[in-house]
Amino acid sequence: MNPFEALGIEARYDLDLKEVEKRHRELSVALHPDKFAAVGPSARREAIERAARVNEAWRIVKDPVRRAEALFELAGIKVGETNEPKTDQAFLMDMMEMREALAEARDEKNLGKIRALADDAENREKAVKEAISLAVARAPSAQIDKHLLVSALPKLGELRFYRRMLEDVSAIEETLSEQAVAEGRAS
Repeated sequence: MNPFEALGIEARYDLDLKEVEKRHRELSVALHPDKFAAVGPSARREAIERAARVNEAWRIVKDPVRRAEALFELAGIKVGETNEPKTDQAFLMDMMEMREALAEARDEKNLGKIRALADDAENREKAVKEAISLAVARAPSAQIDKHLLVSALPKLGELRFYRRMLEDVSAIEETLSEQAVAEGRAS
């Protein structure tokens, strides 16, 4: 499935997600099964299937990793950790150090250090997203340039690392916040 086509938007990485969300809502309303109650079962089934494709397309496009994967796949490049080049050792060591620092900050319940690590990861993630976006933007408008995307493929692996790191930061912040509330009630 081409998620960009399903939503009727241009296949590119740097999307205005608020506009895409608006498009998704419009399509969802237009394809709502209740609007097809009076038509035959095949038209209703087709609307339900299209609505499901639109919903799945939105889930793909709003996720920065899945959106990048979709663009690579549209260019005929297989993605997935087994199809991509091995991640640079220096990058892996850097990520391991960031993870260790995050674990230490979590154990210390040091929200300032956790937020600083999150800010660093967000800035790095932003640079990776820009690199992926640039590779796609350089391609001719009618077709994504496969060679440019192949050169950006290692960035996809980096993006996954940063997304996981930021998801872990969110979980840690939520846990520490809940603990603080529970401790406040216990006092």
